[in-house]
Parts: sequence; structure tokens; C-alpha cells
Amino acid sequence: MPIISFASSKGGAGKTTSSIILGTELAASGASVVLIDADPAARLAKWAEISNLPDGIEVIQSTGERTILDEIDEAVSKAAFVIIDLEGSASRLASFAIGESDLVVVPSGEEQQDADAAVDTLAEVSREGRSRGKNIPAAVLLCRTNAAVKSRLEKFIQGQLKSAAPVFETQLHRRTSFSALHNAGAGLRQLDSKEFNGIEKAIANAQAFAAEVIDMLEEQGTSSDAA
Repeated sequence: MPIISFASSKGGAGKTTSSIILGTELAASGASVVLIDADPAARLAKWAEISNLPDGIEVIQSTGERTILDEIDEAVSKAAFVIIDLEGSASRLASFAIGESDLVVVPSGEEQQDADAAVDTLAEVSREGRSRGKNIPAAVLLCRTNAAVKSRLEKFIQGQLKSAAPVFETQLHRRTSFSALHNAGAGLRQLDSKEFNGIEKAIANAQAFAAEVIDMLEEQGTSSDAA
């Protein structure tokens, strides 16, 4: 079953939010999903405690580098998709998880420091692949972007990233509904439309991202039959 890691050498890049969005969208399509919180900040675990999780989703908190491989194996044995939210720094735990991944998603904003961190993370993924004698697919996910016309700087940064690795065509735009997940818990479909605006647009954005992830996995022959 596919293992998808969200990695960035920079904190606040959008790893947890994009992990939640992907996990809840896959579950909404009927797939079983295990989300592993491998970040000491435990934001994913905190999200899971706010409200009842959508059907098909389980969240476990990793106990560290000594157990992460066993945790991944257990998750693979019971779910169609395994999603790992990694800490925002290089570590042995991150290396272990990246080495097991079928796809590494590298979230990045449209600021230079985010792009630099994304390039550093991509290099780390490449090194891990070389050490294991395998290719570990990775792609950059642009997060918190504006849906409007891009500035010259934003276009330049996107060009930098596209020269370093594949970049998702879908961008997770800056949306109230996405940030609200950390306060309300659960998924986009469980948000109250009376409290949050733009839920339908956020769902469409999330669906496009999830579909592109599935397409990438299918190209590698690692998609799940449950997707």
C-alpha cells in the first residue's frame, strides 16, 4: 500500500495541513487511511483529538526513530494509504520514513526561504535514495498561495522549484477552511458552512490535490486499489 511522507526542512511549511487535507479526501473517497504523526510538535495528534475523525481514518503518534519502521509496517498492514507527517528538520526518523516512502511531498510557500528549504529537502530525499540504491519520487506542493495573478517574484520562485523537481499542478490556496481544520478538527466536509466561508471551493481544491497524488502513484504502479 502506498506510503506518502510530507517533509520539509523548515517548520511552518504546511506539512500538517496538507497531510490532513490529503488524508481526509482519500477517506472521503472510501479508502482507509492511517496518518502517522512523526513530528515532536504533535500537531496532527492534536487535530485528531479535537473532534471525531471521519470514517476510515486512524491517527497514531510515533514514539520515535526506534519504532517508526514498525509503526509504518503496522499501518501498511491495515490501511490502503499511509501518510506520515515528518518533523521540520533532518533526523534519523525522517530518513527512515523517507526511505520507506513511495512518494515524498515537499510543501512550500512562495517565499524565497520556503523555496530554499524545499530544495534542501529534495536534496535530502535524493541522498537517502542514493544510500538505499533506489529512486524515491518527490514533488513540491505549493501551499498558502494566492489564487489571483502571480507576482514576478512568485513566478520566479516557482521556476526555481520546477527546475529542481516535479511540482504539483494543483496548489493549495490560502483558504480559511484549510486553516480552520486545526481549530474544528475532522475534515472539510464536517465544517459548518455557517461558521466558515468557501468550504465548497476548498473541497474542490483538496479533491484536485488528492487526484494528482493518485495519478503520481499510478504512474509508479504503487496506487491502491481502494482509491
